[in-house]
Order: sequence, then structure tokens, then C-alpha cells
Amino acid sequence: MPMSDGHRRIAVVGSTGAGKTALARRLAARLGLPHIELDAIHWGPGWSERPLEEFRAQVAEIVRGERWILDGNYRKARDLIWSRADTLVWLDYPLWLVLWRLVRRTLRRIITREKLWHGNREHWNDAFLGRDSLILWALRSHGRLRQQYPALLQQPEFAHLHVVQLRSSRETERWLAQLDQEATSRG
Repeated sequence: MPMSDGHRRIAVVGSTGAGKTALARRLAARLGLPHIELDAIHWGPGWSERPLEEFRAQVAEIVRGERWILDGNYRKARDLIWSRADTLVWLDYPLWLVLWRLVRRTLRRIITREKLWHGNREHWNDAFLGRDSLILWALRSHGRLRQQYPALLQQPEFAHLHVVQLRSSRETERWLAQLDQEATSRG
């Protein structure tokens, strides 16, 4: 699971609510890399989706860089991101943990009226009720991602990726501590 010093283009993936952005921020701070949150590129004001061509063009521009950490699962840009990444960190957490984190985060955002990308805010109905509910999305996508990622990672075009699959919060914390130890021993 360790990462060599040469890993400087990192994609962080996992289920909605797994903690991709939080981990990407921590990694960016530890490794001195710029962090890009794909949700900030994808969502415009009023929760409008950026047109596909614009989204892919902006992602393509970002991944041309030599140093970055991106977080997000956007299938419509996966080819661009994974082909340029050297490391893929997969938060492969159990569904109960993902749902717990998602509910806790979403409630905090609703209660505090936290502004997200482009002034968007989460609302009770959108988050918990209705067909576009974050909870329903997590329930639908969690198992699908767990099936798709191993198959995708076997494809020749992604053979170059150093894959770090983390299955629990404890495993993630051990991995981060290991990164810190490696940095100290090199430093």
C-alpha cells in the first residue's frame, strides 16, 4: 500500500459519502499537491450540471498538469483522469459506514446551511427524499462500484495505476501514518 515519492497524480474514488474529499484534502496537505474536487467542476449554480463537453474540457486541462489530487467518481471523465493518474486511492468502505458518514455530513450541511460549490446548499427533501436523494444514490451505487472497479482495474489501459484499496477508517489511518513515516525517513 505505500506510495513512492514519484506518485504525484492521485485520483481518490469511492461511494458517495465515503470521505473522498476529506481524504484528498489530507493527502494534498501532506504531499503538497493541489486538490481539485470534481463536484466543484460538475455542479453549477442552482445545482445545474455543467455541459458534458465543458466538464470534460476542464478536467482534461487539469489532468494535463504534473501534480494533482482529484476526488470524485465521474464516469464521464474517468478515462481522462485514470489514464493520467499514477495512483488510485479507492475508499472501499462497507455500506453501513458510507451511509452513516453521508447522513451525518448531510445533516450538518443542512443545519449549518453550508454553502457548497457556486453557492449551492443541500436541502432536506433533495438529500433524503425523492428520486434524486443522496441516500438512494449511495444505496444504488455502492454495490455497483464494488463490482465495476475490480473489472476496470484489470483493463490494460489502467495497468499503470498504483492502486491503494482501503476497506476501513482504521486501515486508512494506518496508511496515512505509513505515508508520514516514509516522508520522515526520506526527509
